[in-house]
Amino acid sequence: MDEARARDVLAAADVLPGAARDAQLLALGENAVFAAGDLVVKVGRDAELLDRARRELDVALWLAESGVPAVRAAESEARLVDGHPVTVWHRLADSVRPADARDLAELLRLVHALPAPSFGLPPRELLGGVERWLRLAGDAIDPADAAYLRERRDGFAAAAAALTPRLAPGPIHGDALPRNVHVGPDGPVLVDLETFSSDLREHDLVVMALSRDRYAYPARAYDSFVEAYGWDVREWDGCGVLRGLGRRLVAPGSLSMRRATLRRGLSFGGGWGLCGTGMRRCGGFRFERLLIRVRWISGRPQVCGGWSRRSPRPFRGAAASDRLVCQLTQWPGAVHHCGLVALAA
Repeated sequence: MDEARARDVLAAADVLPGAARDAQLLALGENAVFAAGDLVVKVGRDAELLDRARRELDVALWLAESGVPAVRAAESEARLVDGHPVTVWHRLADSVRPADARDLAELLRLVHALPAPSFGLPPRELLGGVERWLRLAGDAIDPADAAYLRERRDGFAAAAAALTPRLAPGPIHGDALPRNVHVGPDGPVLVDLETFSSDLREHDLVVMALSRDRYAYPARAYDSFVEAYGWDVREWDGCGVLRGLGRRLVAPGSLSMRRATLRRGLSFGGGWGLCGTGMRRCGGFRFERLLIRVRWISGRPQVCGGWSRRSPRPFRGAAASDRLVCQLTQWPGAVHHCGLVALAA
């Protein structure tokens, strides 16, 4: 679904004040998100997302009734317009400052104190998309690489099933990062409710621990997260397993955009993925020692820069990207297509 198609659906839905062509595009991924006046409208990629859209509305109502600050729905029912789910939301006031780790921790405490809602929440599924990603990639994935990914998936699934949690399982946000908190005039609120699940509460805490230990998230900020939440998940024996679920599988698609459409058979590294709006898409790929930045230029993916722990100086340009690809293809577990590399760290 591109922006033009999303605007056609928005016009057919006829839910915004004014013409659909004048609505502001806020995001374009599995959902196209538009804003006009006091409303925000999400247009889902296809009808397969209808159940998820309905559940997100149920979660929003449940959080409102429970007194948890979160984005609020303007309509209680999801519409299906020309094969696309459409949901309508109240627009949040402009942010007064960026959200920080403490804001997130305080909201997670509220969510984790809630009992299960009256409607069903699915388990947190981090591995279920692997088979679909491999199917979408088709011949772009070597059979040996596909078998390797499936083996890793099955191993992590078995290890996760054997975990003994420290916290009582229950509702979780499912994508617990400061980017999913909006700080308006009335304080922090949770956004992006699509990933709400019922599972180990530790899932929500491991994300920040992984950010600190692997992705250079500031230690002081992480300490404020732990202080506000009241417990450091890294003290738990099962932390390493859940961390592995978040970083050790490399598969086509984009985790950060929640299963974005695969383009040209390119394998994207798990944990960082496509982002951006409009037709220009950017991506980041984090490996054991590398961070690669990729942009879509004229419909083709191109490495535009990156960083290596071996060499702290960032690299940029075509020559640097060629050198990087040459280096990475020599590492065990590398899967490379279209001149780019996804490494199973």
